[in-house]
Amino acid sequence: MFSIFRGKKAVQYIFFEMLPSFILGLLVFVSIILMFQVLRLTEFALVHGVALKTIAEIVGYVIISLLPVLFPMALLFSVLLTYGRLSQDSEIVAMKASGLAMGTLLMPAIILALIIGVVSAQMSFVIAPWGNRQFEVLFTRLANTKATAVIKEGTFAEGFFDMVVYANEVDSKNGKLRKVFIYDEKNGDVPLTVIAKEGSLLPDPDRPGQEVLLRLQNGEIHRQTQTHTKISFNTYDVHFSEPDTHEERAKSPPSLTLDEVRNRLNGEIKDPEERRIMETELHKRWAISILCVVFALIGVGLGTTTNRRAAKAGGMILCIGIIIVYWVLYLAAEGAARNGTLPAALAIWAPNLIFGGFAIRTLRKNWN
Repeated sequence: MFSIFRGKKAVQYIFFEMLPSFILGLLVFVSIILMFQVLRLTEFALVHGVALKTIAEIVGYVIISLLPVLFPMALLFSVLLTYGRLSQDSEIVAMKASGLAMGTLLMPAIILALIIGVVSAQMSFVIAPWGNRQFEVLFTRLANTKATAVIKEGTFAEGFFDMVVYANEVDSKNGKLRKVFIYDEKNGDVPLTVIAKEGSLLPDPDRPGQEVLLRLQNGEIHRQTQTHTKISFNTYDVHFSEPDTHEERAKSPPSLTLDEVRNRLNGEIKDPEERRIMETELHKRWAISILCVVFALIGVGLGTTTNRRAAKAGGMILCIGIIIVYWVLYLAAEGAARNGTLPAALAIWAPNLIFGGFAIRTLRKNWN
């Protein structure tokens, strides 16, 4: 009876030790994500005049769409840090000496992993696709109203409703483009290719604040049907479609909820590539959620290594190393699933199986 009481107290003690570390880890990884975006967001605000409210919405939607991925990473950080400190302070040894079983010491990490896994699953199935969709919509609206914010020199910019825009030189302050190339598929089976020496981005006088008018000068329009048609022009206006129609656009695969992915798989998908993409999305949503348990086991196995020095710094470095190795394998597996090199189920679950085997081996090695 006394042993059961001590086991319950130990589980509660370790569990509540991990919670602050999990929150800290989540904030750390969110900060890292934002660090890679800060220069672009600053450019949006200072150079292109994008409102701070819009930038805040972009940041919020990006974070929401990435939360299913950030949860396992923060959990790994939390478990490594907590169990590493307990091992360094010899508390794990003391708990073992008091008669507590290894399963009891593992239980807090498993409980937290299951809780975070359920939350991550709900995020991955519904909320993250919603956030990704809202980001796509907002970025498309930004592309139409602040076109210079998404047109970069020497880069093909999409998001202009069936148009691809390229400019060799971009003057963001004055809205000037030079050596412009546009591939326009709005006319369906007969796309237009427009080439111009220069162009100017102007607010559309008929729909101010909603549409952008790209006025091209000194260029040519090419149209390829059974014959090739070439039209030269001095001035040619290109209207970027209004953002009011954004809901009619098809969702990208990451913006589909789990039910929508299943419905597409249950329907008739004639394109093999599209079916592979949908199957990959289906298995990704589950694999990322189960990853919470895998990372928890790895964290306990590595965190309980005896004679660990500098547990906090070592835990963070080890955490980043594990995450990098995992995502390299994961991205390679996802590529193999999408191009049909491997079945989607085998490719997507392979990294979890590999790291799960590593976790079990580490636990046995340290606890036998």
